[in-house]
Amino acid sequence: MILEVAILNVLPGQEDEFLKAFSIAKDIIAKMAGYISHQLKRCIEHTNQFILLVEWKKLTDHTEGFRGSKEYQEWKRLLHHFYDPFPTVEHYD
Repeated sequence: MILEVAILNVLPGQEDEFLKAFSIAKDIIAKMAGYISHQLKRCIEHTNQFILLVEWKKLTDHTEGFRGSKEYQEWKRLLHHFYDPFPTVEHYD
């Protein structure tokens, strides 16, 4: 199992819109091959910051399967315009 970790800094004032978009986007990722589970948590001290934790069966399920898919294009369309700066994504075993 691989844990994907992303700190998401959402543009201030757009947190509610981000959460609405994520409620749609979560269904996209949940259907991907190798997906196990995810959690999205909001920071208490910085309310425009979130952490996204996604469990994958193997690294390539995320880096090649999901990121190389047409579904990822929809994920990007829904979410990427909310971030500043763009998140760094790291993987843990």
